[in-house]
Amino acid sequence: MTNNANQLAEKYRGNCAKFLRDIIALPSFSTGEEAVANRIISEMEAVGFDQAFSDDYGNVIGRMGSGPIKIVFDGHIDTVGIGNPNNWSFDPFEGKVEAGYIYGRGASDNKAASAVQVYGAKIFKEMGLDLSQFSIYVVGSVQEEDCDGLGLQYALENTIKDVSFVCLGECTDLDLYRGHRGRMEIKVKSRGRSCHGSAPERGDNAIYKMNRLIEDLEKLNERLHMDEFLGKGTLAVTHIQCDTPSLCAVPDGCEIHIDRRLTFGEDKELAISQIKELSSFDSESMEIYIPNYDTPSYKKKSLTQECYFPTWALEENHPLVVAGANAIKNVRRQENPVISKWVFSTNGVSSMGRLGIPTIGQGPGQEEDSHTTNDRVKIDDLVVSMAFYGALPTELNKVLNQE
Repeated sequence: MTNNANQLAEKYRGNCAKFLRDIIALPSFSTGEEAVANRIISEMEAVGFDQAFSDDYGNVIGRMGSGPIKIVFDGHIDTVGIGNPNNWSFDPFEGKVEAGYIYGRGASDNKAASAVQVYGAKIFKEMGLDLSQFSIYVVGSVQEEDCDGLGLQYALENTIKDVSFVCLGECTDLDLYRGHRGRMEIKVKSRGRSCHGSAPERGDNAIYKMNRLIEDLEKLNERLHMDEFLGKGTLAVTHIQCDTPSLCAVPDGCEIHIDRRLTFGEDKELAISQIKELSSFDSESMEIYIPNYDTPSYKKKSLTQECYFPTWALEENHPLVVAGANAIKNVRRQENPVISKWVFSTNGVSSMGRLGIPTIGQGPGQEEDSHTTNDRVKIDDLVVSMAFYGALPTELNKVLNQE
């Protein structure tokens, strides 16, 4: 079986690489995924999926098989922007091939996932194993970069339902991942009193108030909780703006955005209380809150999500983790597969964090290339990941039958 998976993955090396280059060529920033969604559906149809469509939120859904055990392979199809085009040494939408890599926006995060998962499902079907046991769903989820888990959660609750297992295609450098820290967005507003900038003593500068809080937030980051597996909670002020009548007036309002990463032992209530307890937080003139995300999808459907994304990890002895490790052992000839976690956040905040569906991840690409002007994925790694997805359902079936 494993040799077949590897052999078939090698057979489809060129097809998978071309497909990835095609979808890199279609810009798909969050809420603008329609063109790439249609291209993925056409590939699913061409390689023999039993069903391929987009749901009413915009997620791509492809199905192979009709068995009772439903496995979702998820890769989000939106990307971050490109920033300043002058910072790129190549066209971010060319899908440049050089020295065994494919380059372009989304190559690593996360279009390579869709490419390998579509062909991984095809490989599984061609091997003709366990088709009566599984329904394999390849999901191309939308708006992950804007709001982790929003698109996938809609698909799991409304389009597919009763899913048994999820495997995410986010970058793992071909290792097996089983969790990551949660995250939340926090806004803090300070209120002051404006006056002419020539006589600042007449006013109450909202920026100065906020600056004292920012200094304390930097210190708070150093003493956040540590978890043995997921690592330390973190806090970073990532944006600041002010309200002022003019550039020669004292600002009467200031707002900061905080990126808070939550390890085990931390939740949103704790994170908010830690800030409120700082001596520089003035409850009389400051407001703290978690914002909501409600931007409509490209299909003009709106969902509202509080910007809080739970911490999660699947236990290392779970059948899905064991099956994933066995698949890696076989396709990579690796006796002791690396089992680890992401530094960044993924759609697992919904599949496992909110819905409790056992979730793992395996994908080509490296986290450090994501969101950079060196966005890339190794073609050889596409082949390995295709074989992994082709082999995973059978390995899972073996583990489940041993229980």
